[in-house]
Amino acid sequence: MNNKITSLFNISFPIIQGGMIWNSGWKLASAVSNSGGLGLIGAGSMYPETFRKHIQKCKKATDQPFGVNLPMIYPQMDELINIILEENVKIVFTSAGNPKKYTDFFHKNDIKVAHVVPGVKFAIKAQDAGVDAIVAEGFEAGGHNGRDETTTFCLIPMIKKGIGIPLIAAGGIGTGKGMLAAMTLGADGVQMGSRFAASEEASSHTNFKNEIVSAKDDSTQLTLKDVTPVRLIKNKFYNEINEAIISGATPEQQKEILGRGRAKKGMFEGDLDEGELEIGQVAGLIDSIEPVGKIIEDIITDYKQALTSINSKKFNF
Repeated sequence: MNNKITSLFNISFPIIQGGMIWNSGWKLASAVSNSGGLGLIGAGSMYPETFRKHIQKCKKATDQPFGVNLPMIYPQMDELINIILEENVKIVFTSAGNPKKYTDFFHKNDIKVAHVVPGVKFAIKAQDAGVDAIVAEGFEAGGHNGRDETTTFCLIPMIKKGIGIPLIAAGGIGTGKGMLAAMTLGADGVQMGSRFAASEEASSHTNFKNEIVSAKDDSTQLTLKDVTPVRLIKNKFYNEINEAIISGATPEQQKEILGRGRAKKGMFEGDLDEGELEIGQVAGLIDSIEPVGKIIEDIITDYKQALTSINSKKFNF
């Protein structure tokens, strides 16, 4: 399966594992890379020295390409970038900010850059900044999200019209059929987070993984839109914050309820009542916790079967 994304990152399949906080450590990233995709270490939940250790362990666990996800609002960004250079990481996915600040610097150090965007204007700005690929993330995605609530399958063809660099679809994709649909609409590859969060190698707590498997089509909701939009599984904390919003809580009051460490408490420590349980709508399709190798094998099989099925149909118009 050779295309722009597999060539850009030197991987077998155009499947990128999302760099999710509290989920995407070295075990998950190396397993995805060893299975033919591109694994990403999620820097957003790591102190700099923890980040370095995960990179070093990932290098020992795989001889295949892997990368890191850098939220550009991270307070110790310069330290993380120095670690990337010192550890010779060659692929960086940036998010939550303007990639212009770092892209030229990364390129001068022979590092490929992809940037995550929620809309067309941000995709064009990222292309103008010189990034190598765009990740277009729709409203269905888990975790922190765009404010415009544009769905992935609307977003992909819109962005495709406006850019000339490789395009990766993200948000609501967790199967081979979803991958084929995204690529039919113009994507060159897909980024999957939720499907890999429910893997044996994800660093998240077993309680959270089981909650993903139990999720239904209506189990998640985008909330905290006045603070920082985030898609969560509906639990005790979600109900508390949602009731406060309905009652007219100000952004400052919402931040007070949110407090600190909610995502760690939910996803990493397994507190299903008081923690943030960040996951995408596609969780409703996930019904088992599997090893990464089997997940990717199933995705590719599903993709090929869906493609064969479509090619075998005769349409009379």
